[in-house]
Amino acid sequence: MRRNIKLAVGNIVRRVLHIIREEDLSLTTAAIAGLNLSAASDGDDDDDGEQDEHTVLSAAAVAASARNALRPPSLQTLLEDMPESVAIPHTSSSGGDSEGKSKSADKSSRTRRLKHDVIEAVNELIQDINTCHEQIAEQAVEHIHQNEVILTLGSSKTVLEFLYAAKEKKRSFRVFVAEGAPRYQGHLLAKELVTRGLHTTLITDSAVFAIISRVNMVIVGAHAVMANGGVIVPVGLNMVALAAQKHAVPFVVLAGSHKLCPLYPHNPEVLLNELRSPSELLDFGEFSDCLDFGSSIGSPLLHVVNPAFDYVPPKLVSLFITDTGGHNPSYMYRLIADYYSADDLVVRRRVALGN
Repeated sequence: MRRNIKLAVGNIVRRVLHIIREEDLSLTTAAIAGLNLSAASDGDDDDDGEQDEHTVLSAAAVAASARNALRPPSLQTLLEDMPESVAIPHTSSSGGDSEGKSKSADKSSRTRRLKHDVIEAVNELIQDINTCHEQIAEQAVEHIHQNEVILTLGSSKTVLEFLYAAKEKKRSFRVFVAEGAPRYQGHLLAKELVTRGLHTTLITDSAVFAIISRVNMVIVGAHAVMANGGVIVPVGLNMVALAAQKHAVPFVVLAGSHKLCPLYPHNPEVLLNELRSPSELLDFGEFSDCLDFGSSIGSPLLHVVNPAFDYVPPKLVSLFITDTGGHNPSYMYRLIADYYSADDLVVRRRVALGN
């Protein structure tokens, strides 16, 4: 059965969860800092009894925050209102109704502020995703030099913009494009490169090893970058990476930060590949006899396997270029750790009560 993997979607969901956690922590820290300042200023003016009361209040606020930090976090707990001991100081005034209204107003104000901060941060994330191609392309002139030969495979918008940006900076170079069978996405990239005025040579996938000795650098896009520095790429690129290693040619991967996945290839949640339709490889009409069930045990005479992706291990990757700069494969796990919370790495389906 064909199973589609869109790891970037899961990455963005985890980024949003991380944003919510960070904004909630920021508001909680600010609230505790405000209580501490209030307790300190009131302690200078009030008598000893009132000073002790505020000191206990501040300690209670810190304790409540610590309990929240130790509690297993979830979206539900993060979007709940703050505990009363943290949200507003306890007063001994007789105005019970007005005090209750004040507490409710403070809680509502904090919730509105949290939502506002989360929305702003999510909008920034959307903007970063929309502009990642341009931010990566701005670095092209640092990596592509005059009269070099670049090899790529298949079609990638990020690679297209990267190469075009180098050409706009007056770099003169030639691009070899492997066609990327059986979908032949390389044909589309070659056409786009020629349209934009780049010197382009289209080759078959099987010719990669024959011409790799003439290549100065391999530049490719990515489907996902794993936490160990490995990368999931269009099928055929593992062969290119092996050829590049054999001839000491740098293998450079372009990827926006939303494609950085916090999972490892061995995680059961990661499906490294996707099997596409056999019709991309052959005509069912011509091969109908081979595909019929011709044996007594009911198994077909011809099996067709058409994987969509390759996995390139980190030892074959020379450099990652993201919208935040260039990084070695060994550094990717640290970069990924800044974008995600450990509690969100595996998103589990919630089981309904009574099931």
